[in-house]
Amino acid sequence: MSDEEPLTDHEERLWRALLRVTVALPRSLDDDLLRSTGLTLTEYVVLMNLSEAENRELRMTDLASATALSASRITRVVDALQNRGQVVKRRYEGDARGNVATLTPEGLRRVQDAYPVHLASARKRVVDLLDGRSVAAMARQFEAVADKLD
Repeated sequence: MSDEEPLTDHEERLWRALLRVTVALPRSLDDDLLRSTGLTLTEYVVLMNLSEAENRELRMTDLASATALSASRITRVVDALQNRGQVVKRRYEGDARGNVATLTPEGLRRVQDAYPVHLASARKRVVDLLDGRSVAAMARQFEAVADKLD
């Protein structure tokens, strides 16, 4: 038997809803993007992070961390994006063991074109369903949870 205190009814409802959201939301966002833009959610997040980075480039280890992907998964995604001319991967000059991913003009165009679709999906599937007065507090709380998971 666990020494942990059982969840209250409200905590249990929150926990179960959160589990449902963590499974269903990425799938729905991915479907919306893929259907409208041809990009997967993972590809969009990689391109978005590169578009926001200094010089539109990141070391692969930093990109993996920013996207919460494993080293092998980020390599596969970046290789696929490179094959489509959206990213260039090269050796990192400061460390011969590492690589850097750089967003190409084509990749920037793709992420800019996909942004309105992703924004509409985020609004429709989450933001517009929330009480606007609680969004700032929820953001702080989920950031605290995310920080502990990182």
